[in-house]
Amino acid sequence: MHPRITISPELREWILATTRAGHGVPDVLRLMKENGYDPRQSRSIVAEVLKLPLAALLASADKTAPPGLRTKHPEAPDVTIDGHTIHVSLSVDTPMLRVLEGILTEQECIELIELAQPRLQRALTVDSDGKNQVDHRRTSEGMFFTLNELPLIGRIEQRLAALLDVPVNHGEGLQILHYLPGQEYEPHYDWFDPELPGFGAVTAVGGQRIASVVMYLNTPEQGGGTAFPEIGLTVTARRGSAVYFAYEGGDHSSLHAGLSVLRGEKWIATKWLRERPYRGQRQA
Repeated sequence: MHPRITISPELREWILATTRAGHGVPDVLRLMKENGYDPRQSRSIVAEVLKLPLAALLASADKTAPPGLRTKHPEAPDVTIDGHTIHVSLSVDTPMLRVLEGILTEQECIELIELAQPRLQRALTVDSDGKNQVDHRRTSEGMFFTLNELPLIGRIEQRLAALLDVPVNHGEGLQILHYLPGQEYEPHYDWFDPELPGFGAVTAVGGQRIASVVMYLNTPEQGGGTAFPEIGLTVTARRGSAVYFAYEGGDHSSLHAGLSVLRGEKWIATKWLRERPYRGQRQA
């Protein structure tokens, strides 16, 4: 869990006085870094003191980066796309999160599992240098489909693109993951940390990740939900449903975990969306 930051009255007053004197956010962050503050904490502190969303703060800190695309958040109660109705059963504002019922049909879930099974390998994560690695925090097996690899994949990608108003080419390849009893994915963020050495490499091929859609292909007998510890929420894994969450500007409330499967197995399909057209290889 991300620790809560305590802001001293002196630091709060310094930030306010510095900005009133005409210094911008980049100057404030630079001065804080020079005085030993962790850059990630500095962004959160400045955003809170100045009452700015983290997305706006990061945009002002990097004047060279053009604004990237953002997703449209599905609104309750229903969204119909090409005759396919998706029910929005839960809405959360921080992080921006929706639980989507019926995003996949039962037959689509079955077909995705069947297509993925022969291609499963140990699931990887992205390390601090931007390279794929085996990580003890993630114990599942998985595989990736390329964009529009099969008619089924193309149909699902088009559905997500219409639902979230983001072109298909802003998505990474659809990833299928398989969890057995005891397997899990410990708390993590899907967005890339700008302070890590590999940030430039992983964002050069499509910009920052802006949202995730985790689709449940089966219903585990017990366990296997998706937990959001910062807000005390666990989304139950139910076949055909999904959890969508967006995280503009590196939203720490989007911390989440794939909980351990206690009985049975879990299959999910994950789609990560980028702020710009994605030109890279698969990411984890």
